[in-house]
Parts: sequence; C-alpha cells; structure tokens
Amino acid sequence: MMKFLNNLKGNKSGASAAEYALIVAVLGGFVVLGATQFGTSLQTALGTSGTELESQATTGAAN
Repeated sequence: MMKFLNNLKGNKSGASAAEYALIVAVLGGFVVLGATQFGTSLQTALGTSGTELESQATTGAAN
C-alpha cells in the first residue's frame, strides 16, 4: 500500500495533462478571437465592395 501511495505522489502525468489542456484552451481562445476579427473585417470589406458595385451599376445604367 505504501509503495502505491509513493507512486501516486511521484506521478506528475496528471499535472502535465492539466497544463497541456490549459495551453490548448488558451490557444483555442486566440484562434476564435482571430477568426471573429477576420470575419468582421471580411464582412466590412465585402459590404463596401458590394455597395460600390451597386453604385457603379446604377450610375452606369443611367448613362
């Protein structure tokens, strides 16, 4: 029984797994934030382009 308890005390694999899980969670958060920011920028760029194209089409049709 004492050998078993000593083995548990020296076992650090659970702590390593928790540290890796924390690192993965933080990196995952950065990926989500980056994708959100990129999506917002892309939506703005496409909206601006679409508005400009509509404006050009309307102006070109009037001439």
